[in-house]
Amino acid sequence: MNVKKGDHWLRASGPAFAVALLILVIAGGTAGYMLTDGRPLWDAFYMTVLALTTVESPAHLSRAGQVFTVVLLLGGVGAALYTFTLLATVVVEGGLPKRLQQRRHARMLESISDHFIICGYGRIGSIVAQQFRRQQIPYVVIERDADRVHAAIDEGALGVEADASREDVLKRCGIERARGLIAAVGTDAENVYAVLTARVMRPDLFIVGRAETEDATTKLKRAGCDRVISPYQIGAVQMAQTAIRPAVVDFMELATNADNVELAMEEITIAPQSALANQSILHANLRQRYGVIVIGIQRKDRRMEFNPEPDTSICPSDKLVVLGRPDSLKRLEAEAAGAPD
Repeated sequence: MNVKKGDHWLRASGPAFAVALLILVIAGGTAGYMLTDGRPLWDAFYMTVLALTTVESPAHLSRAGQVFTVVLLLGGVGAALYTFTLLATVVVEGGLPKRLQQRRHARMLESISDHFIICGYGRIGSIVAQQFRRQQIPYVVIERDADRVHAAIDEGALGVEADASREDVLKRCGIERARGLIAAVGTDAENVYAVLTARVMRPDLFIVGRAETEDATTKLKRAGCDRVISPYQIGAVQMAQTAIRPAVVDFMELATNADNVELAMEEITIAPQSALANQSILHANLRQRYGVIVIGIQRKDRRMEFNPEPDTSICPSDKLVVLGRPDSLKRLEAEAAGAPD
């Protein structure tokens, strides 16, 4: 406690202490010249100022000239030190680095594309961001709480301190170039407003919203959400399934874990120009060529076909839900996009 009080007193009385120290040094120097060389008071004071400022004495100066020289030297050195200290404070305490960081941040927001916009960085939003980081998916965080924005930036994210329901904010975060939007703000009402704004700006944007109640689920769907997730409902179902079928839950966690290098589950969209389009699963020969298992097919109308038969056709814009090794899935994804095998 004594050390903290001493530091506080030193910071509070810093300028006064510096002035007192300077006066003490000048007085000591003046007294020293008077005692050692027998100089008169003014001459001793004048010599002290010259010594402290490391300036040679101008020749043949009158008393008035000497007085002016003393004032000029003390004023000039004081101004120089003050200017240097002020510039050093601006650089060290974050003035210049902060401006450079803001400019860099703005340039990154202008150039980012194919990213997700995460509205809210609370418990849900931070977990979503963590999953995106693991899979190296670009994203931007919009959060009104300054501490949460700083936490997101410290973890390597692009963060904007603003209201996610404002059009200018979403435009600043590149909604025109975004891949999707996650509405995970603190309340259902805020999520509805954010989804409404985003849907008006981008009718084709994929939007996922968080809901706490059944009523909010309905409103978010009406506002334009493609998917609505209730964390409480999903958590309860997960707990029940873990108690009833622990092996199945363990398998699903293994297959959907981004850190798993042995097995992964992925959805792969079939492009119209792909060689896989309009072929059957049997003729596509996916199991032998890529070592993957087709678990399901989501049709263009979002209808899901589970465990499809070998003669099931693969149509353009279908999404294959497949299970396999990550490297095999990447090769399959390249062919599904129309790239050569």
